[in-house]
Amino acid sequence: MQIEIRQYRTHDAAAAAVIWNEVVRGGVAFPQQEELTEENADSFFRSQSFTGLAEDTETGEIVGLYILHPNNVGRCGHICNTSYAVKDGVRGRHIGEQLVRHSMAQGKALGYRILQFNAVVATNASALHLYRRLGFKQLGVIPGGFLMPDGHYEDIIPHYHEL
Repeated sequence: MQIEIRQYRTHDAAAAAVIWNEVVRGGVAFPQQEELTEENADSFFRSQSFTGLAEDTETGEIVGLYILHPNNVGRCGHICNTSYAVKDGVRGRHIGEQLVRHSMAQGKALGYRILQFNAVVATNASALHLYRRLGFKQLGVIPGGFLMPDGHYEDIIPHYHEL
């Protein structure tokens, strides 16, 4: 599978929402609990500083995405935040890594100086391994910072990387 990362376009809303909603339904990575609808998906993806899509160049299928936006405002407005989603069935093929690398370059191109992850769930071993390999620094642990689908709380580990 050959992947190209490209900018989101309005006609991508349905495919992007399917992938986003898979992660929301899984309940172990995104803080969101509400799924995107056909009515709000396009405005959600367009409201970001950048939404990148991973497209299989052979089939044209969207297989992953990321959203990039400010993490804060004003004096902290130079820090961006991202969220990543890879389609069920194609995980484990380094699509996530391509999305992270692209988001780092895109964040820098947009003038951000730092990429910060606020809520990496401590049980997300593959994400933790990837972020460590890419040079992200852990900021500590927030005990019980993430509500899991079964009602228990998991720790979250904020990370950052200078762009």
